[in-house]
Amino acid sequence: MKPSRSFAFPFLASLVLAAAVPSYAGEEAAQRLVVSDGKAYHGKKIIAKTYNSGFALGHDSYNAMGTGHDGKIYYVLSSDNIDQGARMFCFDPKARQVKELGDLTEACGEKGSKAIPQGKSHVNFIEANGKLYFATHVGVYSIVEGKECMGIPPASYQPYPGGHLLAYDLKTGQFEDFGICPGREGVLVFNMDTQRGHLFALTWPSGIFYRYDLATRNQKSFGKMCALGEDGVGPNYRTVCRSIAVDQRTGSAYFTSSEGTIFRYDAATDTVAPVAGEDMKKDYFGLYDPTNPGHMGYNWRQTFWRPADGMIYGVHGNSGYLFRFDPRVPRIEVLDRITSEPSKRCGMFDQFSYGYLGFALGPDGKTIHYLTGGPIYIDGKRLAGKSKTAMGEAKGLEDLHLVTYNIETGKCTDNGAVFYENGQRPLYVNAIAIGKDGMVYTLPRITENGKTRSDLVAFPGPLKK
Repeated sequence: MKPSRSFAFPFLASLVLAAAVPSYAGEEAAQRLVVSDGKAYHGKKIIAKTYNSGFALGHDSYNAMGTGHDGKIYYVLSSDNIDQGARMFCFDPKARQVKELGDLTEACGEKGSKAIPQGKSHVNFIEANGKLYFATHVGVYSIVEGKECMGIPPASYQPYPGGHLLAYDLKTGQFEDFGICPGREGVLVFNMDTQRGHLFALTWPSGIFYRYDLATRNQKSFGKMCALGEDGVGPNYRTVCRSIAVDQRTGSAYFTSSEGTIFRYDAATDTVAPVAGEDMKKDYFGLYDPTNPGHMGYNWRQTFWRPADGMIYGVHGNSGYLFRFDPRVPRIEVLDRITSEPSKRCGMFDQFSYGYLGFALGPDGKTIHYLTGGPIYIDGKRLAGKSKTAMGEAKGLEDLHLVTYNIETGKCTDNGAVFYENGQRPLYVNAIAIGKDGMVYTLPRITENGKTRSDLVAFPGPLKK
């Protein structure tokens, strides 16, 4: 496959930006529009505080967050730079201080290798035995024949070596490397059976599912689970699932395909097979051709397993419907549409074509927190975006809303739109961590002094003490 004529050569300090994350060029002009309208917003507002982690290259982040048992917020800021990978940080809510913990490329033993660096972590942290487990992903992409692909290295650079499974020791501050993923792809999705020490992952772009056993140090690949994944073309194309849910009682891991199939990893037999008798293909979620890019199809977008009732809770990205999956039956129950109130009123899908990853259970064990979009209105008219996209991108500017859902009462609440103190809206929000005190943290774009970066933002949620 040859690069398209529109592909830029020679390479500069950073390679072509990922198509799924539009360039920061024009961000200042866009924010001028956003600021003027943001200050005139008359609905419920939440004011967010921004922090500067000291990483000017910080690019759009997906997941890459977690709250430690120590109450600190751990996060990774991405980079799309050919010479500088992602970096990991820690925020202490009591001291209100940010500390840099390490360079992910260096943690993988690849510093100075002149290879495309470890530019992202696309997964949330899972804590077990005093360590944070997570994975790395590529941050440099190329556009080949109109499709987002693994970055093509320029002269004197080596290809991306592949994503790693890592652990960070909270006590010693040391990283531990568990090796490169199958096919030397990026690790797109990750979760962990904390009881049995099994790590699970899906790769990008091919959608290979594999597990790693901490006790035996054995890694097993189960192959490509969704045709040729996002590396495919035409009938072989499938969007790769973005969330693996793990039932901590049984050690079973669940993920989906864009056709709606639910797959189950069985810890007892060390095998993967479709779940019989239930799937994600629901009329409420919409109609999708899984061979066409630009949407998640019938994949669930984000999930978590809730120990109190043994259920998996998830959101379907495009439609914004909340559901719960009982793996024991098996059965999916659609609960509510948890989009923002303005989105419900306008009756349209939100602007991000894949839906949102900022979906998590609060510290009370019953309140789901969801960072979702909402239409922007200027002079009474809804600001429309692109009518169609072939990639997972935002079709246009939108508000950020915090929606919560109480599992026990079934009450869904739009807590309001989030703004910075200067009136700007947080953009490209696909991460969430909830502090033990109920503060909500995320990693959106911040524009200051004409320059844009992605960085840490905090604002009070409804559980804030």
